[in-house]
Amino acid sequence: MINTSITEALGRFLDVDVARYKLVSTNLANVDTPGYSRQVPILETGDPIVLDPLNFGTGVRLRTSESIRNPILESQIQQETQTQGELSALVSALAQTQSNFTSTAGDIGTAISKFFDSINQLSTSPSDLSLRRNVLTAAGNVATAFNLASGHLIAQRTNLGQGIEQAVGEINQLTQQIAPLNGEIAILENAGENAGTFLDQRTQLVDRLSSLIDVSVIPSDNTITLTTASGTALVAGQQSFALSTGSDVSGVQHIFAQNNDITTTIISGQLGGILAARDQQIPGIANQLDILAAGLANAVNQVQTSGYDLNGNPTTGMNLFNPPPASVDGAAATLTLAISDPALIAASADGTTGSNGNAEAMYALRKQALIAGQSAAEYYSTIVFNIGNSVANSTAQQEASNLVLQQLNNQRSAVSGVSLDEEAANLMRFQQAYAASAKVIAAISSLMEVVINMKS
Repeated sequence: MINTSITEALGRFLDVDVARYKLVSTNLANVDTPGYSRQVPILETGDPIVLDPLNFGTGVRLRTSESIRNPILESQIQQETQTQGELSALVSALAQTQSNFTSTAGDIGTAISKFFDSINQLSTSPSDLSLRRNVLTAAGNVATAFNLASGHLIAQRTNLGQGIEQAVGEINQLTQQIAPLNGEIAILENAGENAGTFLDQRTQLVDRLSSLIDVSVIPSDNTITLTTASGTALVAGQQSFALSTGSDVSGVQHIFAQNNDITTTIISGQLGGILAARDQQIPGIANQLDILAAGLANAVNQVQTSGYDLNGNPTTGMNLFNPPPASVDGAAATLTLAISDPALIAASADGTTGSNGNAEAMYALRKQALIAGQSAAEYYSTIVFNIGNSVANSTAQQEASNLVLQQLNNQRSAVSGVSLDEEAANLMRFQQAYAASAKVIAAISSLMEVVINMKS
């Protein structure tokens, strides 16, 4: 019986060593596999053989193997991945917006400056038709600059809508892959088997999903439930719930979950960044352009309708720009000239030939506080500065988030990654243990032969 106990214990130990060899080999083979978590054997003491009053151990046995992972660290990585995805999308959108406001020959600031320069030149010779034509051309360029800037913002919002459709499609693909993995993991873990490979795949998919949308991970019964931060279900057990998109009456894309509009509840991930740019940042800039266009046009029109044209006729009701909407909404996009005849420009303040009083009054608008206590040029400079400041701040936050995420991933690699040195040390230790066990078995076999020979 003692021999049986020893032989059984050593035989199990050899089996354990073989299993440990295989795990080391698997770890080494996956040292460069993205998302792989190293596997370790879980051992337990074998049931003893009891011969009252003696108790003989049966060694060790392999209960299972498991992957090394830190759930808290993985949750932190997923949270930071959401932040990184949001900032990346926001910085990209704001940088594109900023490029439309870079100082060029056709930008709004330059057009406004050249318009007032043309008025100043007209004041030196109010009867000169060529100078009057220059004023109309410069005024038309102001309107065109506003139209183009507003059009760029509208086009960018449309393009961001296409980005929303693409992101939603990727989200649906990921949730459809995660749901069946939940089933595979539950089957293996319920049977006491190692589901490490499927867990690694699911973790990678959840990380990718986190970069697209705000995700909450709720563990339950060897599976997970995924929801958005507001509680909208994405995956529950082996069932996934697809998101969809649809346009409102103005053509703006909205996001739906089971026929419920969840657009305003998405706050992070790539979708959160796109929505922040489309629904907050860009509309805010567009509104400032409308305020500037309306303020400038109304101020110029007020002076224009207070003077006299080249023929000495009063210009009451004869605007230079078509009046902007009272609400100012769309003022930049719709700004146009109201006159095409250069003789109708009101340079004169009293209707006499050579009078330039009204032209000087219009030129004086250049430095007057027209909008929010600022001149038109100052207000436009503030818009450009605020856009650049938003880009700089968001970029700094993105870089900080990238650094944090890199550190978290490094920590995960230290916990779950494969160390060549550690695996090599384990391999040597297992080899030595295997050799020792083999020697003991050989010694016992030799002793048994001696005993048998002695009896015979």
